[in-house]
Amino acid sequence: MQLDAFLLGAFIYLAAAVISVPIATRLGLGSVLGYLIAGILIGPAALGLVGSEGQDVLHFAEFGVIVMLFLIGLEVQPSKLWTLRKPILGLGGLQVVGTAAALALAAMAFGTGWKTALTIGLILAMSSTAIVLQSLAERRQLKTSGGQAVFSVLLFQDIAVIPILALLPVLAMNGAASAHGESMLSSLPAWQQALIVFAAVALIVLAGRYLMRPFFRLIAMTGLREIFVALALALVVGITLLMETVGLSPALGTFLAGVLLAESEYRHELEMDLEPFKGLLLAVFFIAVGAGIDFKLVASAPALIIGAVLAFVLIKLGVLYAIARLARMKPPRASLFSFSLAQGGEFAFVLISFAAGLGLLAVAEANLLVAIVALSMALAPLLMMIDSRIIQPRFESLGPKREADRIDQTGLQAIILGHGRFGMTVGRVLAANGSKATVLDHDAEQIDALRRFGFKVFYGDASREDLLEAAGAADAKILVIAIDDREKTMQIVETAQRNFPHLEIFARAFDRPHAYALLNAGVAHVYREVFDSSLAMAEDALVALGQHPYEAAHALRLFRKHDEALMRRAARHAGDIDTIIDISRAAQTEIERVLSGDQSPPPEFLLDRPWGTVPEAQQDPRSMTEQEEKAAS
Repeated sequence: MQLDAFLLGAFIYLAAAVISVPIATRLGLGSVLGYLIAGILIGPAALGLVGSEGQDVLHFAEFGVIVMLFLIGLEVQPSKLWTLRKPILGLGGLQVVGTAAALALAAMAFGTGWKTALTIGLILAMSSTAIVLQSLAERRQLKTSGGQAVFSVLLFQDIAVIPILALLPVLAMNGAASAHGESMLSSLPAWQQALIVFAAVALIVLAGRYLMRPFFRLIAMTGLREIFVALALALVVGITLLMETVGLSPALGTFLAGVLLAESEYRHELEMDLEPFKGLLLAVFFIAVGAGIDFKLVASAPALIIGAVLAFVLIKLGVLYAIARLARMKPPRASLFSFSLAQGGEFAFVLISFAAGLGLLAVAEANLLVAIVALSMALAPLLMMIDSRIIQPRFESLGPKREADRIDQTGLQAIILGHGRFGMTVGRVLAANGSKATVLDHDAEQIDALRRFGFKVFYGDASREDLLEAAGAADAKILVIAIDDREKTMQIVETAQRNFPHLEIFARAFDRPHAYALLNAGVAHVYREVFDSSLAMAEDALVALGQHPYEAAHALRLFRKHDEALMRRAARHAGDIDTIIDISRAAQTEIERVLSGDQSPPPEFLLDRPWGTVPEAQQDPRSMTEQEEKAAS
């Protein structure tokens, strides 16, 4: 029966994940909030499909957080970690101390003793590593400057759990020890404990640097992927056991091991093998958190619980924003930093249990803190959504605006809007051929960085008629739109066509739907941003497969001409997906027929000598002379 109960529970958790997440993602809520809602629905508060085993499942699923930090460590090279030392120690330390102090003072204001208040502050200073990193990764913000600041604080919090666990018994003043927080070294003298802890960390460092690569190489030589997967899991589990034995944070140990293996040739294999386990365990973890929320306690004192959760979140938000501004973060980045960390964390549950065992928290206080932390974690995705969808868009409109630069370049015949990876290349080619351009961008930080490299870029919103006129639109011949904002691109096109109809517009398109919109707006020159690079790769691939370089280039020229015609034909039916599918299928058949029928050999004057000695103008069929085109056909 126990096996049947286990299988039934596993089925319920997996089914909840499979059903809830697609719905939540479709509604724009994100996977984390979907998991939490699923846990609430199947938990005792709603359907009651899972119950008393929730805490056991939660402790088991915390292994997903450990695996996640190991994978994050694989992405962080030691040199990069060293560059983050200041935000990890400075920003992270300031966050833990500042937040703990503010929350402790708030607890004391309600009559709580200073020891209990400090314990509460330290517990609630923690944030959810799993929820925050997962949400930032989904929004592709983890590698931004704000995301890196958040990651630094979360890493420091994992490290800070160790001294907090050491401090709580001192606060208790009675030498009591909880079985939950006790390690096998607790009975040893302090100097022996410190020595063993140092030896455990040194073992991880030495093994990661000198032993693991040869061992992975030996396993890889077997050619059995399942053994490699087993080794990856054994590595993470072994480090977890070692860290728990010496009383350290397993998350910290596995992160360190990941960093040491970041430059290994087996890094990508480890990532692919462990990613499914991480995702599945994190899903179970989030569901267990949702199922573990004690709604009976909430129902018994709703005003107290809701008020405590709101007060906790607001206090933490305020402290985090003040710390961010003190660290000279700009308001948008400070907002991302604050809203990302304004919740309780997984380690809070461990600290609550430990503090309750030491007598620092009464049973009622411990239950209240569990409810506050769980509800704040459930609110975390919503807080991050509020920041990304409401707060961030308002900074540009409500914050102080930078005045447009005074443009001192006149008489130039080209204007380039956007000087990122796309527009910069266009500008460099024009300048190299003696056609300088007036370059505008709306990203102040990007402009300041580019000016340090010697580029002359002006700040301004090019959708404004007066700024386009100041840039010389009345006298210029062409307007190159290379910005990475679809809506702004269409606004600029409309402004330019209305006020400067003589300008020939060259526009960057992200994909076919964006290209359809530009073509239907009357833009004749539309360039999909990855189209040319994909054609170049296809041409090289054909040569590698045995085609003569001239034949490959000629085939790509035909394909380009055909695809451009297809795109313009399909643009007239934008929005009618069925018609576009029919056109695309017919066009695919047509281009296959054309290319298979075009088997005439290249002209003799090209084949008589190596392709590499052909003049550059003749190597690219797009620049062939009329005589060469006739010979090729």
